[in-house]
Amino acid sequence: MNHRYLLALLFLIVCQLASAQFAKIIDKDGYVNVRQQASVNSAVVSKIAAGETVYAFPDEKFGDWVIVDYTDNRNKSITGYIHNSRIKYIESYKQIPNIFFDEDVAKFMTKDITVQINSDSFDYEKNKSHFSSTQYKDYTVVDKFKGEQVWGTDGEIPTSHYTSIQATINGRFIQIPAKEVENLFNVNNEFATCYYDDLNDVLYITAVNGDGAGGYAVLFEIKKGKYHARVVTMPF
Repeated sequence: MNHRYLLALLFLIVCQLASAQFAKIIDKDGYVNVRQQASVNSAVVSKIAAGETVYAFPDEKFGDWVIVDYTDNRNKSITGYIHNSRIKYIESYKQIPNIFFDEDVAKFMTKDITVQINSDSFDYEKNKSHFSSTQYKDYTVVDKFKGEQVWGTDGEIPTSHYTSIQATINGRFIQIPAKEVENLFNVNNEFATCYYDDLNDVLYITAVNGDGAGGYAVLFEIKKGKYHARVVTMPF
């Protein structure tokens, strides 16, 4: 499929989901209840600890409630409703300006913080031994890379990948571990953003990547100068 068409398709998805975004759980009780419906009287389906990151979908028809997607440490997917007073959107933190991007690089910079995202075309022939596929009746889906879920394709061969993501925060250099980016494909640097929580010294690097139907959102968290966590979701 034409690369420009894929970018246009992804842009439409991003626009449609503009209100959906990553958010932190901030409940003072140390956890928040996830409810089956948008009501305090609805059944509790799970709990999420304060400080965890969810993907939230605000909707006017739910009033002060949002739908959240979350994967716990047992790889169990949780979907339900949380009152919006119990979350803080990542985009509400200070945004680090994007000073340059193209197909291969995205750069962000303030006086004390720099972030550089590097990507490149993906050499499938060189890496094909690391992939595994599922064969269906009429087609084959490429779904694993080095045993991990492939993100960014709809069962097709990836065309691009991250080569590195680096940050310098107040003189501290941090690189996202290679293991954390190696199964993330079809990078779109145009949709990368960075935010900094200066009160807690946390840097968030987010992106929306993929080939349209295989689109995904990813967040990397750097806490007190050390890499902390990655969150990936496919909210499409």
